[in-house]
Amino acid sequence: MKRAIFFCFSLILILISIPLSASAYSYGDPNEEKVAEVYKEMQLKLDENPPNFSAAKSLFGTVKEEIDMHMGTEPGEVIMKSLNDEDKEAAIENMEKLLVLNVARRLESIEKNFEEFDNSKKLLAKGFATYQALSPKVEAQNAEVDQQIKADFDAALEALGNPGLFGVGKKPSDIETFKEKKEAILDSLQKEFNLASLEVGHFAESATEQEGTGKKDWTDLSNFRNWIPIIIIIGVIAAVVAIGIKRRRS
Repeated sequence: MKRAIFFCFSLILILISIPLSASAYSYGDPNEEKVAEVYKEMQLKLDENPPNFSAAKSLFGTVKEEIDMHMGTEPGEVIMKSLNDEDKEAAIENMEKLLVLNVARRLESIEKNFEEFDNSKKLLAKGFATYQALSPKVEAQNAEVDQQIKADFDAALEALGNPGLFGVGKKPSDIETFKEKKEAILDSLQKEFNLASLEVGHFAESATEQEGTGKKDWTDLSNFRNWIPIIIIIGVIAAVVAIGIKRRRS
C-alpha cells in the first residue's frame, strides 16, 4: 500500500510538471519585446557595407502587422518608405521613434489596468526591454539621462507593489508614484528623440491579454485541455484508493 501511494504521488508530480514545461516553452521571455529585438537586428543589417536594406525590410515585415494593429498604419508605412528609399539614417531614426511609442503604449496599458499585478509586471518588463534597445543612444547623448530613465523604471516597478503569496511578502501598490515615474520616462524619451507627440494611434490592449503566442497560462481552467491532467490525477488517486480498500477487504 505504501508503495502504491508513493507511486501515486510520483505520478502526480510528473503530470503537474508537463504543463508547466509546455507553458514555459510557449510563453516566451516576458523580458523581451519582439519589436525591440527586430530593431537591433535591423541595425546590424543596416550597418553592413553596403547596408543590407533587403534583409532589414524582411526583418521589419515580421512585426509590421502587429505594429499596424496597435499603432495604426502610419508608423509602419513611414519606416517601410525609408527602407524602400534606402535611407539608412531615416530608417533607424523612425525605428527609434517607434520604440519610444511602444514604451508609451506599454506604460499607458499598465496605468489603465493598474491593479492587475502579474500582467502589469510583464508589460513593464517589455517596456524596459524596449528602452534597453534605445539605451546605448541615450547614454551616448547624455549618460545622466540614461541612468535617470533606468532609475525611473526601477521606481515604477516598486510602485506596482506585490500581492505576495498567500499574503506573505505583500507590498501595497502606489499608482500616483507610478504615474509620476511614467511621465518622467516619457518626457525624457520625447525630448531625447524629438517627438512632437506620443500619441500611439488607435489600439486597445487588454491588460488580461496574453502576448507572444496568444496562449493562456496553463492554470486557465476555461480551457478544457488544462483539465485533462487534473482528471488524470483524480483518476489515479481514485484507483489507488479503490485498490487499497479491495486489498483490505480481502
